[in-house]
Amino acid sequence: MNRVFGIETEYGITVDGIDNVDVVSESIELVRRYTEHGNLMKWDYRLEDPHQDARGEEFRAVELLQDTDESAYFEIDKNRPLSFEEIKSDLVLSNGARYYNDHAHPEYSTPECTTLREVVAQDKAGERILAECARRRNKKLLPDREVRLYKNNTDFIGHSYGCHDNFLMSRHVPWDRVVSDILPFLVTRQIFAGAGKMGVEAESVASQAGLYQISQRADFFSVVVSIDTMNRRPLINTRDEPHADSSKYRRFHVIIGDANMSEIATALKMGTTSLVLELIEAGKAPQLEFAQPIETTKAISRDQTHTWIIELKDGRKISAVDVQRMYLAAAMVHCDRKDEETAWLLREWESVLDDLEKDVMLCRDRVDWVAKRFLLSTLKEEENLAWTDPWLQSIDLEYHNVSTDQGLHYALLREGQMRRFVSEDDVRNAIFNPPETTRAYFRGRSVAKFNSEVSSIHWDEVVFNHAGGTRRVSLNQAFNDEKLDQLNAAIRQAKSFPDFIREIGSMG
Repeated sequence: MNRVFGIETEYGITVDGIDNVDVVSESIELVRRYTEHGNLMKWDYRLEDPHQDARGEEFRAVELLQDTDESAYFEIDKNRPLSFEEIKSDLVLSNGARYYNDHAHPEYSTPECTTLREVVAQDKAGERILAECARRRNKKLLPDREVRLYKNNTDFIGHSYGCHDNFLMSRHVPWDRVVSDILPFLVTRQIFAGAGKMGVEAESVASQAGLYQISQRADFFSVVVSIDTMNRRPLINTRDEPHADSSKYRRFHVIIGDANMSEIATALKMGTTSLVLELIEAGKAPQLEFAQPIETTKAISRDQTHTWIIELKDGRKISAVDVQRMYLAAAMVHCDRKDEETAWLLREWESVLDDLEKDVMLCRDRVDWVAKRFLLSTLKEEENLAWTDPWLQSIDLEYHNVSTDQGLHYALLREGQMRRFVSEDDVRNAIFNPPETTRAYFRGRSVAKFNSEVSSIHWDEVVFNHAGGTRRVSLNQAFNDEKLDQLNAAIRQAKSFPDFIREIGSMG
């Protein structure tokens, strides 16, 4: 697939033996446990502009609702003996990823990838990195205290934290068309990409037990389109930060998705969305409009019958499975079926829809919400529990524990009850090595080879200290660019920093 994509994941924290955890402090500690192979606190925040809106300059946000939260954190953080940079504790890792403290959650952003195998391996590498940080942190704590990290999206008391998937796409497509063409797909994608959750909750309102949902995030969306990501969350986020040549590209920033433990679910989520963006760019996406997108998102998640019937704006009724089949049919016709990953995607997309329609339990080897429901149902029957029993919520949470020894997802994996998409060698390689097809290679190898010479760093540039000044290297093209190929070759072959500077200087 001729596209760059990546995943940002915020992780939940608990600490045994402490009633009131200072999650900001704990998040900082966790990030700083992984400094051995990273470039600490050189992230250039001046290159970020979260107020720019994809709908145009007239929509530019003077102030975001989430700025209020930032201000609240600022007031709390004034009492800490740390600077803003120290609180963020930003790291760029040797695999090209970014790892930092974001709103009291350690966040891992994968490097830019161009294949499903890369992005799944890099996403799993993030889990291993976080698990190792927790292990190192626990060595410093008292014996009765233990940090646990969860790749999920809710604390069950009304707070949601995100897993955002990102796709570089052509800027020539009008924004309104992007929204109208992809909204039905994103609302229904949860039937195979949802992570599952016990209870129903709302912003700052504790979970009401007794109902099992297919999505962890569905409860937390209240508008269709907006630039905010933390308050009054939108189904479609309009933040316009391409981190690339803005005359060619926009970054489609998806905040509606759940964090997936299943490798197959992650591959399906990223791959199908990429194919749908391909359809939109070609003007070949299905045309349909939901009567009430926000309500439909919640209704699909809470539907205990799994029929997922949706009302369209023209009054017709359609199922979520059939909505997905419409996009699948278009992709079958218009996407390159000779490409190996595309061919796999089309087969798996059709297979998961067929199985969901026959019996959702057929998908428990690849769909997180089904696998978790199977675990919960088994425990409920064995222990004669009610669906409102708090024990079930604790089991729900442990499915997402990133410890390979403690996490229930990993228990299913060891028992052969969950399918894999990548090998353990792929994951281990991704912990330290960046994808070779994107600018992440240059960023990651720069950190690995010339960490002490790096002055500042961001997604689309690296600045080196040199000869009493600086040497700025622009990475404005994320992939598929001759100059980028030359830069990647230069950092790959460089034996010393002076040789490297001479080589990139000769490029003009």
